[in-house]
Order: sequence, then structure tokens, then C-alpha cells
Amino acid sequence: MAAFTIATGTGNWFSALALGVTLLKCLLIPTYHSTDFEVHRNWLAITHSLPISQWYYEATSEWTLDYPPFFAWFEYILSHVAKYFDQEMLNVHNLNYSSSRTLLFQRFSVIFMDVLFVYAVRECCKCIDGKKVGKELTEKPKFILSVLLLWNFGLLIVDHIHFQYNGFLFGLMLLSIARLFQKRHMEGAFLFAVLLHFKHIYLYVAPAYGVYLLRSYCFTANKPDGSIRWKSFSFVRVISLGLVVFLVSALSLGPFLALNQLPQVFSRLFPFKRGLCHAYWAPNFWALYNALDKVLSVIGLKLKFLDPNNIPKASMTSGLVQQFQHTVLPSVTPLATLICTLIAILPSIFCLWFKPQGPRGFLRCLTLCALSSFMFGWHVHEKAILLAILPMSLLSVGKAGDASIFLILTTTGHYSLFPLLFTAPELPIKILLMLLFTIYSISSLKTLFRRSFTLVAQAGVQWHDLS
Repeated sequence: MAAFTIATGTGNWFSALALGVTLLKCLLIPTYHSTDFEVHRNWLAITHSLPISQWYYEATSEWTLDYPPFFAWFEYILSHVAKYFDQEMLNVHNLNYSSSRTLLFQRFSVIFMDVLFVYAVRECCKCIDGKKVGKELTEKPKFILSVLLLWNFGLLIVDHIHFQYNGFLFGLMLLSIARLFQKRHMEGAFLFAVLLHFKHIYLYVAPAYGVYLLRSYCFTANKPDGSIRWKSFSFVRVISLGLVVFLVSALSLGPFLALNQLPQVFSRLFPFKRGLCHAYWAPNFWALYNALDKVLSVIGLKLKFLDPNNIPKASMTSGLVQQFQHTVLPSVTPLATLICTLIAILPSIFCLWFKPQGPRGFLRCLTLCALSSFMFGWHVHEKAILLAILPMSLLSVGKAGDASIFLILTTTGHYSLFPLLFTAPELPIKILLMLLFTIYSISSLKTLFRRSFTLVAQAGVQWHDLS
């Protein structure tokens, strides 16, 4: 504990946490990796060996480029480092190529890019209210938040076992959130605009950003009751925000607009033919809908209400990414999922506009937008639950109620990621890492809010006595 106490004043404890998780990531290098490993290797090859005019047309591999242009340029930059490791990985025709040097390069590139995530976590810690200060370092909100983010179980297994580059992308998101907390709205808007052109899944939370910036930045004052003072509207600020979004979009999409390839780019970014659900079902509303349709179809066949010859061949349970028709229930279209998602996010957007609660209110709305999109979106990946878990981590160290919600969300959300790692050697790893993270989350948040929990318990006893 003496070492911890000394570290408190110098900030060395944060460096120790970051270094510790980096060493763990290095230990995970030899583990199983998914087809996403080949996806990103193929994107390295495409961006390195082909002109930009062919990036979004190349289809030698089934793993075509389907991320926005900034990510394509990111792969292009990486490819110029990759050539010093193994030139063969940059050959478009070397499908499923995986040498030991390729493995090391791709694994270490993910670890290296996490530097941005570490910096973003540090910035978020500066935004945390320091009133709840315990005697020990491990009881301080900033320390707990650092562990919950840096050592997040879901991010560890998705990026450093399964294989993806979510760390630096979430770093951009957390950094934009931190800038909004610091009232550096233009920087926050710029970072989020950049993020959207790296990975468009963050459109899930774009409504929260748009409404918050309009309400809290473009309107410069409120009435005493908290309602909008319409005369405080700033056209200069709106134009500034619009200019930021326009310039970032122009930089990203401009080259493809000049090549008359925007329709092709958007067809890759929004491939609606992939079907309602991903191969590994995300545990959302449509998973229940599919399951109910399956049960009804089985019952219908047994009772001879359905003709086996009329059952659709494409099956939602085949594990394939494809379109399919429901057997009994009405088939779901992308438009239907969009309407359901918009209806789900409306209450949180409404509250953010009419009952603004500052950056924390924005963070709640962002989390609810992420959850609503996860529950009702089209072709949702199970990994998208991290889009709600990580922002919720910031709320969890602020109030006991938020901590309780976080524990439920993180436990169920992380458990839903288990099917991503289906190989036997990774079974003990994922169980151990999740147990450690879950136990720490429960014990640390319980310690942080022990007084609140005690007061709640006492209030319950008093109410029971009165009744």
C-alpha cells in the first residue's frame, strides 16, 4: 500500500495499469484469431497494391473493403510498415496468408494503436468528480474507472484474441466525450466526425452528439427554469459545426466523389443484403423474434399447418450471413428496423433536449442510443454491446444507481461475447478474465458506494418498520 500511496501523487499508478494490460496483450499474441485477421490482412493488401480507384471494387477475396475511407487510409499507412515484416502478406491473391511475421505485425499493430485509447482514458479520468475520495488509492473513482476501461474484458478478447482494431476507435470516442465534458465542443465534434469516417457503426450514437451540440453549444443560454432561451441561438456556432463536419467528410469522401464512386462506396458500407442478423446472433430483440418464428414453424410443421415444401431454404440458424424470409412471422426489412430504432431512442433524445443535465445527461443519452441501436438495428454484431458498456463505465463511478446498471450490463454483455471464442484452448482464458473483471467491478464499485448502499439499506429497514 505504501507504493500505491506514493504513486497517487505522481500518477505512476496509471502508467502501471497501462503497462500491465499491455503486457497481458502481448501474452495473448499466440492465441486463436478469427476470420477478421484475414479481413484486415486483405485490406492491407488491397490498399497497398491497388490504386484508390479499385479499393471499393476489389473482390478477389470474400472479405471486401467495407469500412469508411479513413480506415482504408489507415490500412494503407500500416501496409507501408508491414512490408518490412513480410512482403507476401501484401499480395491480394495470397488468400488466408498467415506467416509468423504477419501474425506478429498485425497483433503488435493493434497493441500499438491502443496508445490512443490509453490517452483517452487518462483524459476521461480528469473529468471525473473527485469528491468521493477514499483513503486508499484503490478506492478512488479515477483509479476504478481506469481499471474498468483499460482492463475491460470485452475489449481485450475482441481486439487481442478475436482480432480487431476497436481500441483506438473507442479511444477517439472517449476523447471526444472528454472534450465535451471539458466544454471544448468544437474539438469533440471534430473527433466524432473523424471517428464516423473510420467506422460507421458509431452512427448509432450520432443522434446524441447532434442534439447535445445543438442544445448545449448552439444555444448559449437557458431560462431560469432550464428551458431554451431561443434568442441565444448562435448562427456562427452552427455554421462552425457544419463546417467541421463538411471538411472532414470532404477529406474522406472527396477522392471517391471525384472518381464518381460514392454509390459503390456506400453500397459497401451499408450491405443490406447481409440479412437481419449476423452469423453470431447479437442478444437483441430480433434474436427473440427469430427464435419465436423458429418455434412457431416447428409447431406448424408438426401440426401440419405448414407445407414443408414452402419453407424458405435460407435459414436464420445456419450461421451464414445472408438474407432469409421468416416462416410464420412477417419478414423484417431494414426500414422496419430503422423505425423501431428511432422510436426506441426518442425518449432519451427528448430528455436531452428538454431536460438537459450537462455532459452527464449527454452520456446517458449516448448510452441509451447505443443500446437502442443494439436492440433493434439491422445486422447488429454482438461486439456492438461495447458501444454501450464503455461509456457506461464513466457513469458507473458517479452514482450508485448507475453502478448497479453498469454491473448488470457489463456482466450480461460480456457473457454474450463468449461465442466469439469457441476454441478449447481459449476457454479457460475467457472464463478467468471475465471472472476477474466481474469480481473487481462488483467489489470496487461496492466499496466506492458503500455509504450509499448502507443508506439505501437503512432506508429500506426504516420503511419496513413504518409499514
